[in-house]
Amino acid sequence: MKKIKLLEIASARSGDKNNVCNIGLMARSPEFYAIIKEKVTAEKVKTHFKDLIKGAVIRYEWDAIESLNFVCNQALDGGASRSLRMDTLGKNFSSHLLRMEIEIEA
Repeated sequence: MKKIKLLEIASARSGDKNNVCNIGLMARSPEFYAIIKEKVTAEKVKTHFKDLIKGAVIRYEWDAIESLNFVCNQALDGGASRSLRMDTLGKNFSSHLLRMEIEIEA
């Protein structure tokens, strides 16, 4: 087994709606999608973001385009117009998710 960052096998985009951050995680190949689908759970995403996400993380699978969508509730400290965070719109959440490490077969 070896550890890799998601950045090596996926790309991502993120954005906001009020206090909800939405992160799309797109695999770079069908083989990588199988790995991501197995390893990147909603619980692991919430743990990776630690205290930034206060609410539930819901994962949606979109097999046709080999992508996962994570809806992160209570993730933006009240939303863009209320938050004092540097990233009030959740645009950097995708970059942070891509730094998540997973274990794969060597």
